[in-house]
Amino acid sequence: MPYYLAWLKSLSIYCQRRVLAIFILGFSSGLPLMLVFGVLSFWLREAGVSRADIGYFSWVALAYAIKWLWSPLADHLQIPYLHNMLGRRRSWLLISQLAVMIAVLFMSGMDPKQELALMAAFAVLLAFASATQDINVDAFRIESAPEQMQAALAAAYLTGYRLAMILASAGTLWLAALFSDNQGYDLVGWQRAYLIMALCMLPGILTTLLSKEPLSNLQQHSAIQGNVLQRFAAWLQQAVVAPFTDFFSRYKWHALLILALIACYRLSDVVMGVMANVFYVDMGYSKEEVASVSKIYGVIMTLVGAALGGVLINRFGTLRILFVGALLSAVTNLLFAALSQIGYDLAWLTLIISADNLSAGIATSAFIAYLSSLVNLAFTATQYAMFSSLMLLLPKFAGGFSGHWVEQMGYGPFFVMTAVMGIPALLLIIALARYNTIKQNAAG
Repeated sequence: MPYYLAWLKSLSIYCQRRVLAIFILGFSSGLPLMLVFGVLSFWLREAGVSRADIGYFSWVALAYAIKWLWSPLADHLQIPYLHNMLGRRRSWLLISQLAVMIAVLFMSGMDPKQELALMAAFAVLLAFASATQDINVDAFRIESAPEQMQAALAAAYLTGYRLAMILASAGTLWLAALFSDNQGYDLVGWQRAYLIMALCMLPGILTTLLSKEPLSNLQQHSAIQGNVLQRFAAWLQQAVVAPFTDFFSRYKWHALLILALIACYRLSDVVMGVMANVFYVDMGYSKEEVASVSKIYGVIMTLVGAALGGVLINRFGTLRILFVGALLSAVTNLLFAALSQIGYDLAWLTLIISADNLSAGIATSAFIAYLSSLVNLAFTATQYAMFSSLMLLLPKFAGGFSGHWVEQMGYGPFFVMTAVMGIPALLLIIALARYNTIKQNAAG
């Protein structure tokens, strides 16, 4: 077969119905993140909230980092009535998606100048509902297809996820500017933009209702005899303890290297990302400028990065592309440091957003595929939630101090510091690759 036909055959996998469904669910997962984490900081900064407070406000996103605490419920708790109609995964998806929509609707009616604490409360609700949706989308994705399709599903999920992030960021900024009566801060413009974002959850809800419930390896246990305490202890062992002991029993001490990599892989870009929109405001970029650059170049580079990441993983292996993605993510932070010295420059902003989206697409595709390969299908939701929670715990916690760090050292040194934060991930990937090589040689 000619070389170019082999590449076309590799790309045709993205046209399958299962892959398209995951693309839409990925969109549904990506939409709330920027509304609670990214574009919200732009709104708060325009409203006059301090950088330090905005940094601390980002801690509401720690819900994503502790979602493993309730992830066993998705594997073992049946939602009354809906479970019989939709099945385990889709019933959980529907409830979480509706909760996301409701939270965004309430936020769209608030004024951060007058109701910052109340807005924070609904942002917490949004983050918890969104994290619950992520748990079940991940489980739905992993259970929907065999292992050989997981790289393509990860790429489709990431493409939808990143497109939603761009819509929620660039789209919200553009809508807020469109509905504003002036070039400065206008509360009504932001409120109407968030109202429209709430309605953008409808495609994900429809996909949940129309999709087929995936097959699962979850064991169906008969009712446990005994008193309430005995039943609870049995449930705790099956739903909480077993997924963790299974992971360590399969990977032994190697599990510590894996967990260390998961904990620090996204440290560089997440800590930087808390201050990205605040940085744009302080550098003098308007909502329209940031939205226009993100909409055009961000979408293109996201699509290229996600699709390229999926193809490269299939051809060169997950760990190699994982390393490339981590390296690119750290390097792009240095571009932000350069922009802080150059000043207002739309050409540089375009270059940085393009590079950031391309590197994020490649890195996240590889990371999702890697996490998926670690999961035992008997504990899909719990184990993947454990990994993805650990992935965000340290970065989100450190990101809460980002506003304080910027106020102390300035933007340039801050961005350089975030680039240096990417080095531990590179070293751990090298260690894991060498371990895998030794293991393969021993097996051969």
